[in-house]
Amino acid sequence: MKKLYKIVLDKFQLESGSSLNELSLYYQSFGAPLGTAPVVVVNHALTGNSNVSGEQSWWNDLIGPDKTIDTNYFTVLAFNIPGNGYDGKAENLISDYQDYSIRDIARIFWSGLFHLKIKELFAVIGGSLGGAIAWEMAALQPRSIQHLIPIATDWKATDWVIANVLIQDQILNNSDDPIVDARLHAMLLYRTPQSINARFQRNKQESLSIYQVENWLINHGFKLKNRFRLSSYKLMNHLLKTNDITRNRADFESIARSIKAAIHIVAVDSDYFFIANENIETYKQLKPIKDNVFYHEINSPHGHDAFLIEFKQLSQLLAPIFNTHKHYVHY
Repeated sequence: MKKLYKIVLDKFQLESGSSLNELSLYYQSFGAPLGTAPVVVVNHALTGNSNVSGEQSWWNDLIGPDKTIDTNYFTVLAFNIPGNGYDGKAENLISDYQDYSIRDIARIFWSGLFHLKIKELFAVIGGSLGGAIAWEMAALQPRSIQHLIPIATDWKATDWVIANVLIQDQILNNSDDPIVDARLHAMLLYRTPQSINARFQRNKQESLSIYQVENWLINHGFKLKNRFRLSSYKLMNHLLKTNDITRNRADFESIARSIKAAIHIVAVDSDYFFIANENIETYKQLKPIKDNVFYHEINSPHGHDAFLIEFKQLSQLLAPIFNTHKHYVHY
């Protein structure tokens, strides 16, 4: 694993009014050294972390030397959402999770970037929760990003998302085995009936009196339990419902018009969580007022998780954006 770096932010005030005397922000850096190349920020999803390239990383198919996001030409930065537990320090876990919002996380990430003396970004990219944070980062600093790439996400929490966040929160706060049980429910949001049915075909697990689909779900639950903290799950889940770049601001069109970045919306046609129709409507809203907005769609039977499965399609969609590195001279 690449080295984990730490930035200490002093006296950070959350939207809720809570004040933090000190906040630890952990990150990893990949590729060209800071100050020598354009910077790409990669935001992780709900159970992800800053390990986005290299061994045992979750986006290694996309990020690395000679890959779509080519670390020969870019500096790739990935921050850990505070409280996600990836630093392994119990004192950095967050219990008062309802005090936090996606806007707070985006502000924290920008504070980290400013600490590193980075004021402009070639791209901000993220899937699911990470993509929602990317939208908010663009709203906060509308002239500081060249390419905004939100994948399998939305600029606001729909009623469907809010409802499922509530179910997850109820499980996490009331179950005897909360991480496992919440993960069982979540996995069915992240996949589709078509994907599940085609994969398991009602087969039973050899030597066990359960169906293969049951065994698969339970294994996912225990795998997450073995690497994820309950407080982290509660926080990441809660953040999803705080997503709304228009909250206490102007209307969506006004905010989007102010964003200098080219906006590349990437949806999954079978996503049952952040549904493609919402992204299509966003594109239709933006196209008359913004020339540099684009809609891309991953075609997959696998649902929301396709952004972690369909790497070939995603690479093909993203390649034209990141191939512009050929026009850059390292500075």
